[in-house]
Amino acid sequence: MTDLLFKPSVAIGIPEPVRRGRLHSFLRDPGLVVGSALVGLVLLAALVAPLIAAAVGHGPNEQFPDETLDAAGLPITGGHGFLLGADGSGRDVLIRTLYGARVSLAIGIPATTIAMLVGLVVGLTGGYFGGRIDAALSEVTNIALAFPFLVTALSVVTLNRGTAGSTVVDPIIVVIGIIALFSWTYFARLVRNSVVEIKSKPFVLAAIGAGSSPTRVILREILPNIAPTVVIYWAVQLPINIIAEASLSYLGVGIRPPTPSWGTMIANAQDSALYQTQPLMLIAPAGALFLTVLGFNVLSTALRNRFDPSAAR
Repeated sequence: MTDLLFKPSVAIGIPEPVRRGRLHSFLRDPGLVVGSALVGLVLLAALVAPLIAAAVGHGPNEQFPDETLDAAGLPITGGHGFLLGADGSGRDVLIRTLYGARVSLAIGIPATTIAMLVGLVVGLTGGYFGGRIDAALSEVTNIALAFPFLVTALSVVTLNRGTAGSTVVDPIIVVIGIIALFSWTYFARLVRNSVVEIKSKPFVLAAIGAGSSPTRVILREILPNIAPTVVIYWAVQLPINIIAEASLSYLGVGIRPPTPSWGTMIANAQDSALYQTQPLMLIAPAGALFLTVLGFNVLSTALRNRFDPSAAR
């Protein structure tokens, strides 16, 4: 009994050779290792951003013109406690880049999850019941795909404006809604096609023949079989939605300044042309966005190759 307390793998019923085999299999897959490392780095940056800001004494929106701007009013590249220098307003580029990771994940993860849930419901319903229900839901999906992304985003942002430059709804919620609105259709098509293929399998037909209700068949027989594919596609769609958020912010219809977003930071660096004297103003947010998208893409591809052999072929 004492030995079991100090051997978690035995206590939970996983033999030691199996546990070691899984670890070795993970380490032998460079895609999983590199993707996990990059994604872990981004998640760590988002988590420790407030701690680093408190340690250096620089908030994401605090301005330090006396320490960061030279006599000509140009931002420094480094020094005075600013590792990556400052922007044209005297704000710490490193701290704002770290907080930008929090914004990107705080928008990308909920938007992708909402899109997945909506697409899952639509795809399961249309794929299982077929007929007129499937035709109607397919038309709704086609109509949603017909809306232009940027025009719709601009229209929604315009409708969200209140008096004196205020907003009716939090811009973060608006951006999440816009991205989810244009993402659920891909999940719906994926799930619908998977359900059409699976519902003719013998185990599903046996459950229907045994008198199981449609809800029970969908939840107990079909959903567990398509869940891995949907989760993997969630990881595939997430970096696309992160790019969508950065694009909207870059165009001025996403996160509003002074909230640090990688898109707004890139736009600010280019509009002010200060990246010519302080290149890290542009390199830091652009590099962070690149590494984030690269990490999720590499990880999702590795997961798809591992758990979906047909996709790997």
